[in-house]
Amino acid sequence: MTKPFNSDPEIDALVRSLNDAARESGAGPGEAREEPAAQMPSETPDARREWVLPASDPAAVDRLRSLLARCREIHATDLTLVAGTPPTARTDGALSAIAAGPLSREETAALCAALVAPERRAMLARCGAVDFSLSYKGLGRVRCNVHRERGSWSAAIRLFPKERPDLRDLDLPPGLARFAEMHHGLVLVTGPTGCGKSTTLAALLKLILATRSVHVITIEDPVEYEHPHGASVVEHVEIGRDAPSFVQALRSALRQDPDVLLIGEMRDRESISIAITAAETGHLVLSTLHTGDAPQTINRILDSYPPEQIETARTQLSVSLAGIVSQRLLPRKDGRGRAPAVELVFASDGIRNLVRRGKIEQLKSQIGLEQGYGTISLDHSLADLVRRGLVDVTEARRWARAPNEFDAMLRDERSSSAAM
Repeated sequence: MTKPFNSDPEIDALVRSLNDAARESGAGPGEAREEPAAQMPSETPDARREWVLPASDPAAVDRLRSLLARCREIHATDLTLVAGTPPTARTDGALSAIAAGPLSREETAALCAALVAPERRAMLARCGAVDFSLSYKGLGRVRCNVHRERGSWSAAIRLFPKERPDLRDLDLPPGLARFAEMHHGLVLVTGPTGCGKSTTLAALLKLILATRSVHVITIEDPVEYEHPHGASVVEHVEIGRDAPSFVQALRSALRQDPDVLLIGEMRDRESISIAITAAETGHLVLSTLHTGDAPQTINRILDSYPPEQIETARTQLSVSLAGIVSQRLLPRKDGRGRAPAVELVFASDGIRNLVRRGKIEQLKSQIGLEQGYGTISLDHSLADLVRRGLVDVTEARRWARAPNEFDAMLRDERSSSAAM
């Protein structure tokens, strides 16, 4: 059971003094721009003295900016700061040190203090971890998680592209743009962590905003990409800052006359249910799930419901589903970045019928039958990457759902080429 929050005057005074010192020194995130801090929940653990960050040091602010600049130079997607290891970047899925020598506990504490704005320190002193986004002048937008690890401070920083991406720049199937033309339905982008789900959603929303005049509400934790209004109206709702939970944010959003809802992640049955209802009642809903392919995605949604509600959920999902995009990022053969392998499934009558009847095990065969109508299986996408010389055949085969069928696709292609 969660312990009710009891304020400790001594720790509160310590946090206030550190905040005042940070403000007076002009330190904190440096040139970073951060949204106002979230309100404290009504029930949280008591503050702990060891969870109070030190005052921010301008030298640490400069060092942090230098590390982020280095990440930009090598096109890294993530920066990890952990005591006992050097600052580590992830580039094309691989980790590498970007500075000599391991960080000390004092250094990681200083770097974390350079990240966390004064307004967030009271929350950090009570929770031991905090999520937020920052925008650095000249370096772009980052998502941060500052947390405790083995009695010291650590940080995980995700770097987003400086510019909102275009679908074509991401080498995604052109057919994916069809979702931008839809006025209602549920579109899910799925895959493991770090496969580009948020970037694909951002590119899809960018296309919608470029071609239509709509009211968009994004609900994220935290906000990742910022979209300008233009001819549309775009509202960014951040969990913790603007709403206490995804569920409450979704309920509120449905009363705000949106055309498009972008939900950072559907996390539980209630948020899934509201999203499906929103799609069913005339909204275009874009969201993500950590699933591998279309059948897994359908099963994950249905498994979140109690047994007595599954039949109703199947019917609702069969009506509201617009499509599923499942993606992976594979290392390119030439060593220059990664290439996306994408399963693209549009909700045809055949797909909807199988979902409604609960014949999820037949979805794979149905997807194969609908090749050529916009739908693309993951194995066909992998085979295409090999044919185009982008990905090594051994690497592609590792990800194939049916390796024997994948091999057959490549043999058929070679046979056709030889016959010409």
